[in-house]
Amino acid sequence: MASNITFTMIKPDAVEANNIGPILAMINKAGFRILAMKYMKLTKEQAGQFYLVHKERPFFGELTEYMSGGPIVAAVLTKENAVADYRQLIGATDPTKAENGTIRKLFAKSIAANAVHGSDSDENAQIESDFFFSNLERF
Repeated sequence: MASNITFTMIKPDAVEANNIGPILAMINKAGFRILAMKYMKLTKEQAGQFYLVHKERPFFGELTEYMSGGPIVAAVLTKENAVADYRQLIGATDPTKAENGTIRKLFAKSIAANAVHGSDSDENAQIESDFFFSNLERF
């Protein structure tokens, strides 16, 4: 059974390009409601904890450097079938392969600087949401 939450992060490249508002507008227009949100800057250690699943990958150091290089916006979103619907809204990781009208097609600079993170499963949506937000911070 599908969960009704997903987690997203507006990444440093999209924050630096002043795309927070347009991305949040697309999220709202797609029917998502924001349960929790914060604007923050990750340390390299926090980025490493969040992306621990990629620790053995060759791009891990570059990823943690990038994700701690500027502020991000973290958010928990809710909607029926949240994970799948959000993955469709953000588009493919490679913006050149993303469908027209998706967040990554509109705002991503590259595969690495792909504007947003979106949970890839219901289980990861819960883990990622819990990493950033306590239950007291969710509405």
